[in-house]
Amino acid sequence: MSNNDDPQFWEKARAHLVRYGGAFAPLIVERAAGNWFVDADGRRILDFTSGQMSAVLGHSHPEIVAVARHYMGELDHLYSSILSRPVVDLAALLARLSPGKLDRVLLVSTGGESNEAALRMAKLVTGRHEMVAMSRSWHGVTGGAASATYSSGRRGYGPPAPGSFVLPAPDTYRSRFIDVHGVYDWKAEMAFGFELIDRQSSGALAACIIEPILSSGGVLEPPEGYIAALAGECRARGMQLIFDEAQTGLGRTGTLFACERDGVVPDYLTLSKTLGAGLPLAAMLTTSEIEEVAAERGYLFYTTHASDPLPAAVGLKVIEIILRDRLAERGAMLGERLKSGLCALQQRYECIGDIRGRGLLLGLDLVKDRRSRVADPDLAQRVARECLALGMMTSVVRGGFGIFRIAPPLTIEPAEIDLGLEIFDRALSKALH
Repeated sequence: MSNNDDPQFWEKARAHLVRYGGAFAPLIVERAAGNWFVDADGRRILDFTSGQMSAVLGHSHPEIVAVARHYMGELDHLYSSILSRPVVDLAALLARLSPGKLDRVLLVSTGGESNEAALRMAKLVTGRHEMVAMSRSWHGVTGGAASATYSSGRRGYGPPAPGSFVLPAPDTYRSRFIDVHGVYDWKAEMAFGFELIDRQSSGALAACIIEPILSSGGVLEPPEGYIAALAGECRARGMQLIFDEAQTGLGRTGTLFACERDGVVPDYLTLSKTLGAGLPLAAMLTTSEIEEVAAERGYLFYTTHASDPLPAAVGLKVIEIILRDRLAERGAMLGERLKSGLCALQQRYECIGDIRGRGLLLGLDLVKDRRSRVADPDLAQRVARECLALGMMTSVVRGGFGIFRIAPPLTIEPAEIDLGLEIFDRALSKALH
């Protein structure tokens, strides 16, 4: 019997764990290091998801381990109104590196919190309450963030926040605004979306929140020009703009921030997953002008782990490593290698309908046939199971699509990318026969 089948372990898990997102993977992980984790049978499994799209430096990076150990023994947690050097230093570093003049920083624990903080501030500063998000968005599961999340998880929880509006997500593969010649008229789609929002609005439009690449929605990359046009529509309506860079920030897409490609500076920028490289750390950045108004009006976002020193010290080290080792450039280079390999697989497998994304955040879209572009989620789940059996962890996005979200650590080696491609090849072959 496999050690992963330990009956006592699984009996205890079934008896005491809340199921919070589908079935648990059928293995027990004992340890993780680098770009791999090890199960109870001692089997090494290549992590092509960076944990939960977070471990951009791989697992147990020795420099991160050293910082965490030091601060666990010296300065771990404080009352939220007490400051420490790591918190102020990290805020100053983020302000220096971020686009534009996003000079004010709030440090919290999770991406949902950082998005909640931005949404809450936008409402207070504008004096309005209506929020716009993309139809395939994921921003969190807390109240305001959940109301702006449309990719999945909306049914059964009662009414969302009043004034929650949706724009069509920029889907270059399946949009209804793709004509018979394959041309995507995203400008017409955006105009259509804002016309509907204008008709629904009670005159209280506050903000629009968007991921520069919609990751959980299927790795949807807006066409060049889209983000700038969206910013223009927001300005015309007096709306503030929030960029959620939880998964795209700090090098994953080949630049330090994904929004750099579009040359647009938002009113708020949120970071999480990649900032802590696997540890719980998030940030909300905004301008001094906005923060001053919020403070005058009594902005309140007081949480137990706001401005904790230990995760802030880890965040400082994470950014130091990303900059020192030029990991954004490495992500761009290795992303090209990965995308090229996936395109080679596409030439051999008719079920691969589309490959998209930037750097080391790529989407592999499986379809029943390329002509209809009908998604094949069942095939994707079979392929994912085969990948795990062959020694690689993958992620299939929710929402009824057959889309793999491929996001290995920025520390992935070229040989490990090639191994991942080989495993995808073998898994596709087995799942199809």
